[in-house]
Amino acid sequence: MKETIIMNASTTMNPTGQIRKDLLNKYDIPAPRYTSYPTVPYWTENPTTEDWIDSLNRTLADKESSFAIYIHLPFCETLCTFCGCNTSITKNHKLVENPYMDALENEWRLYKERVPALKTTPIKELHLGGGTPTYFSEDNLERMCNFLLDGQSIAEGAEFSIEVDPRRTRKSQLEVLYKYGFKRISLGVQDFDPEVQRLVNRIQPFEETEYITNSARELGYDSVNFDLIYGLPKQTLATIENSVQQTIKLRPNRIAFYSYAHVPWIKSSQRLFTVDDLPKGEEKRELYELGRTLLEAGGYREIGMDHFALEDDGLWKSFQSGSLHRNFMGYTSQQTDVLLGMGTSAISESPDCFHQNEKLEIKYRKILGENKLPTLRGHKLNTTDRERRKLVLEFMTTWKVEVPDDLFEDVKEYLNHMYEDNLIEWDDKILKVTEQGRPFLRIACTAFDEKLRAQKPNGNLFSQAI
Repeated sequence: MKETIIMNASTTMNPTGQIRKDLLNKYDIPAPRYTSYPTVPYWTENPTTEDWIDSLNRTLADKESSFAIYIHLPFCETLCTFCGCNTSITKNHKLVENPYMDALENEWRLYKERVPALKTTPIKELHLGGGTPTYFSEDNLERMCNFLLDGQSIAEGAEFSIEVDPRRTRKSQLEVLYKYGFKRISLGVQDFDPEVQRLVNRIQPFEETEYITNSARELGYDSVNFDLIYGLPKQTLATIENSVQQTIKLRPNRIAFYSYAHVPWIKSSQRLFTVDDLPKGEEKRELYELGRTLLEAGGYREIGMDHFALEDDGLWKSFQSGSLHRNFMGYTSQQTDVLLGMGTSAISESPDCFHQNEKLEIKYRKILGENKLPTLRGHKLNTTDRERRKLVLEFMTTWKVEVPDDLFEDVKEYLNHMYEDNLIEWDDKILKVTEQGRPFLRIACTAFDEKLRAQKPNGNLFSQAI
């Protein structure tokens, strides 16, 4: 059954260059971020642990295959109230650090026993995320690098990266990681305004961010990313301008400029401020447009959705060449056959399977203590899933996609009102998002999401698209 999107309007921008309010009202609806397809709420064909291991063995049997590792380190000392990540809040490092490292080491051992090709397949990416990865001591970070990399094949041009909280990071930790090949660092900044920081429970003076940025570069890290968020409580055009200008002073190579996802039905900590504190609709989008204007004037180029990079950065070069990739870690210049996620709640991906670990840290450790992999859920992709995933991925990374003949009429009809609103355009059967339509990319991607279209959410599942 075919359906169409929303209503009709004529032109996209008002005379000042801002997106028209009626279009924001029309298209600022909940939509997935499409770091995967199918999206997690629509995972139905759950794999067993054996199904997942079989998928890994099939995929990595190819001698030319490669894989990436994502390690989820969930601990934080304090809770940032904007955060939607799976975290565990505790200041008792001695209680959690060594048991968690024991579990990670055991998980990696089990994978290498069950999937022998992991021992010889080159690691192309290694990313430490959280939580706060630098919650862990220098000794434990070194221990982790040792058991992960000892005797392991490393791909030429491999990228090792870590997310850090400047408030909880020491130069000595970065020294340890650099010794093992880490060259990329991503700093959680969010906003430099003191009042915004107070409301999101993250007091982080500019000087702390500056110190870690400079320290990483002095050690030899060649790529620095800043995470910024627009749409936080009490943000204004003035505070965004100040935050972006201070960011430009430090000249990170890459910037992720995310829309704040208000999902208090998932994260109760987001109830510590009210909806009235948040910029909404046209006001919220103006924050992004101002930020984008300032970043572009500062030499940054927009990539995909919510990302920017300097022209000499690998992310921009991969975008230009059409090799940009997107997965659960976000946009990356590397593409691998397997993304192996380890740690609590970590998500893995192969060509035909998604796999997620147990979310509760204590349960994750208990299962591994029984010498079993901590499977929680996942999804076995059928042929249609894989075809749709390819289309969504291409659209999200290149802003254009050739629509197959069997889908063309349906997609064209579904997106007709976006076409009438000048948000998309057609070049024969190639669908393109216009410059004015980039804010609505997530909405356009729903044209390929047969699961979302067939079964509309009954309640809150996704954050607002804009």
